Amino acid sequence: MKEKPTRQEKLTQIPPDIAAVNDYEKLAKHFISHPHFEYIAGGSANEITLKNNQKAFDDIGLYSRVLQDVSKGSTELTLFGEQYRHPIFLAPVAHQQLAHPDGELASAAAAEAMEAGFIASTLSSTTLEQIANTTHYRKWFQLYFQDTKAFTLSLIKRAEKAGYSALVVTLDVPINGLRNRAQRANFTLPQEVREANLEGKPSPTQRQLNRTQSIIFQGIMKDAPTWQDLQWLQQQTDLPIIIKGILHPADAARVKEMGFAGLVVSNHGGRALDGVPASITALPSIRHRVGAEFPILLDSGVRRGADIFKAIAYGANAVLIGRPQMYALAVAGALGVAHMLRLLREELEVTMALTGCSTLQEINTECTFTQPQ
Repeated sequence: MKEKPTRQEKLTQIPPDIAAVNDYEKLAKHFISHPHFEYIAGGSANEITLKNNQKAFDDIGLYSRVLQDVSKGSTELTLFGEQYRHPIFLAPVAHQQLAHPDGELASAAAAEAMEAGFIASTLSSTTLEQIANTTHYRKWFQLYFQDTKAFTLSLIKRAEKAGYSALVVTLDVPINGLRNRAQRANFTLPQEVREANLEGKPSPTQRQLNRTQSIIFQGIMKDAPTWQDLQWLQQQTDLPIIIKGILHPADAARVKEMGFAGLVVSNHGGRALDGVPASITALPSIRHRVGAEFPILLDSGVRRGADIFKAIAYGANAVLIGRPQMYALAVAGALGVAHMLRLLREELEVTMALTGCSTLQEINTECTFTQPQ
């Protein structure tokens, strides 16, 4: 028998005891059903990478500095020809109506209020056009390759027409990781939560396998994208293309050599292959491989403004915020997401002030040290 959702009403004011981003995670389980929470919070397999994403940030220490004049401080940056007030973006998170009836519309409105970049997911529960009509601030579209190039191309053209200014192509989950936690919670996608952008998609061709063939290798992975598909994608749009899901320096180097606009160092929040490096651990070698000027964003594990500072010190230009977006959305809708972004931005400014850095360009590894184990 499925658990009946017994949830608190969404907050319409932020109480003073929500003082940090992690407070939203503690509260979220009271505002959504247990299976939904487990699906959002869970990682892959034994959740080693999920745990390491945050631990790796904790292992990085910061040096404070005294008597530094930061009175003209700023967190502004420019990415792909667009100026942003701060380096905090809302990551492309699927199925946001699991957390709140307004789903992506609420998150996009919060991003606009806080001048944060918003990345709409292919698997959003609201169409990319509806999201675009909600916000006039800068927004990107996250693309998953579809079963056919024709349908993939249709998504790209819709994003162009709707005013998205970049494509973020996610490559690290051609097949889902082992979502055991969601499985144990008996999670299924509710009928009312749709994948709105994929409505009207042709049914995939059924592939017949013989008994010697694998449903993984010869089945699901048969249609997984390749480097050749990325080359095809470059020919279909003039939008900047950012490749998400990079952890290996060799892959990063190839992305740069092929002429893509940038990349996202990400392990999908620990939801893809378990046991891969924490994103912040993988970042320095990737930055070294692609050079100082190539744009890099970091995703997975950011929970404090100090984490954003550490990511920038290790080579990131900006960060993406995933799960905290869903937790805040579950608790207080657009208001919660806006408050969560404000907390992170102010924490980043406090960290910069106490380390003596008045601009993002002044943040580097000399501000950090490795914590003793």
